[in-house]
Amino acid sequence: MEGGGGSGNKSTGGLAGFFGAGGAGYSNADLAGVPLTGMNPLSPYLNVDPRYLVQDTDEFILPTGANKTRGRFELAFFTIGGCCMTGAAFGAMNGLRLGLKETQSMAWSKPRNVQILNMVTRQGALWANTLGSLALLYSAFGVIIEKTRGAEDDLNTVAAGTMTGMLYKCTGGLRGIARGGLAGLTLTSLYALYNNWEHMKGSLLQQSL
Repeated sequence: MEGGGGSGNKSTGGLAGFFGAGGAGYSNADLAGVPLTGMNPLSPYLNVDPRYLVQDTDEFILPTGANKTRGRFELAFFTIGGCCMTGAAFGAMNGLRLGLKETQSMAWSKPRNVQILNMVTRQGALWANTLGSLALLYSAFGVIIEKTRGAEDDLNTVAAGTMTGMLYKCTGGLRGIARGGLAGLTLTSLYALYNNWEHMKGSLLQQSL
């Protein structure tokens, strides 16, 4: 029995020595305070320097000369599509309201349903065309102004909105141009103010302190 135990201990010790677990038999507590001179602290699980796992650079590689944010040309497609969909949805709801109002004296029948459906389709197409045209003009002016000035800021937004309103209402004469430009200037100024609201609040707080 003792011989068996001795042979078992020898085999265990041999395997332990083979895998590097034998020898002095230091515990983790004993090794915790030993400085690693000339070595980097390694992860006990991956055997890799944890500093290499920290990403201090951008996650994506951008092409040479590309910006980190999307420009007006890239945002133009989203703006035009979003305005068309918004206009179609709003026009459909408005057409349903008008259709129900105009046919309220009629009984529920096929002619009334057809009339309501025609009103929904007509209003949806009208509003989608209107907002889509405005978005197209605004995006085109924004891209042209950005390329001309060589900068992207809120001035481009306000200028593009003002020119869009003026061109859209140019058929109404000078008064229509003035009204369209004023409407575009007001809307884009409010949009620029909303985007910079947090920055303005921080600046005012710093000045008050």
